[in-house]
Amino acid sequence: MVERYEVITFDCYGTLIDWESGISDSFAAAATREGRTVSRQEVLRAHAEIEPAVQATSYRPYREVLAAVAVGTAERLGWGLPRDRATFLADGLGDWKPFPDTNSALERLTARGITLGILSNIDDDLLEATLRHFTVDFDFLVTAEQVKSYKPAHAHFERAREQIGDRPWLHAAASYFHDVAPAYELGIPVAWVNRTGDRPAGDACPVVEVNSLVGLADWIE
Repeated sequence: MVERYEVITFDCYGTLIDWESGISDSFAAAATREGRTVSRQEVLRAHAEIEPAVQATSYRPYREVLAAVAVGTAERLGWGLPRDRATFLADGLGDWKPFPDTNSALERLTARGITLGILSNIDDDLLEATLRHFTVDFDFLVTAEQVKSYKPAHAHFERAREQIGDRPWLHAAASYFHDVAPAYELGIPVAWVNRTGDRPAGDACPVVEVNSLVGLADWIE
């Protein structure tokens, strides 16, 4: 029998929001403006390698992280992107859409009286622009801007614990590296929303692995 969780927190981008489409579409549009074409797979591969390295340095606002990652990703693809034209990821992020199953699943969880939160590697204003895409309200938000660090560091989870207290808590996320591993390290039950069928990148064991948010809502019910 599934434990009755009173609180579920989510990573936002990649779990609730279609992060990969947002990144690849933004790069494609920027490349077209520069008279270039880019491969979705190459963009996503380079971005996934570069972003954690940038975030692992001293804290800086996520807008600056996105610009640095855009420059690094473009360089990896043989494209000398000037830094003053590298703001397109942050500029368009608020328009990136939820996955088709996101809102219906969140509505089901809300109907069960579950408290919902977001733990995100983002700036407050960028997350605010994204919240308009959701059909439910989140009870609390923890951002990188608030805790001055990026997951997989533990500060997001520690701040959330201060608000959640002893209530039964499940964290749900797509990123094994950023979310599943640190939640497991802290003894927080974690649901791996593995939409792309990735292999585990370590020894962290989620309490459940699903391929969609609908699958998570079904499991909770």
